[in-house]
Amino acid sequence: MNMISTKLDGVFIIEPTVFGDHRGWFMETFSNENLKSSGFNLDFVQDNHSFSATKGTLRGLHYQLNPKAQSKLVRCTRGSIFDVAVDIRQGSPTYGQWYGVELGADNKKQLLVPKGFAHGFMTLTEDVEVQYKVDELYAPECDRGIAWNDPSIGIKWPIDISPILSDKDAKAPLLKDAEQNFHYGE
Repeated sequence: MNMISTKLDGVFIIEPTVFGDHRGWFMETFSNENLKSSGFNLDFVQDNHSFSATKGTLRGLHYQLNPKAQSKLVRCTRGSIFDVAVDIRQGSPTYGQWYGVELGADNKKQLLVPKGFAHGFMTLTEDVEVQYKVDELYAPECDRGIAWNDPSIGIKWPIDISPILSDKDAKAPLLKDAEQNFHYGE
């Protein structure tokens, strides 16, 4: 398993080792031991699985407030997505900056998104399945979001169309108006 750092401190791309032969392939999708040896002490407590039927579906940008903040380990097991993390830690040198990477069934990459980051993705193909682990249970009272098209963040989404959004995501506030309680270094 190869851990690749990104421009956002704490956000990593994980490239699993894939073993293939004439029958197909095998890979470890998660190893707590490998994460711990890389300096991560995460206790994942829930697995989530989403399906999006239409190319251009956008989910996010989502996060949960402290004390129910979530770290996420995201992978796309069918189709492909453009996966994004946005730093929302007050005092961070990269506050309001984003990082995006294509995750897909073909490249098998994963994105590790720690607490203090908003997360979202856009589907790049039809019939997309995304699976992710979280280290805190869903807490609706702490559930928050940021507008996917906030000009202060300036995410360059790869598909230039009006995305398919939930009502909640369509009404999400700008970063400057969003409730946040994350602080860099905590």
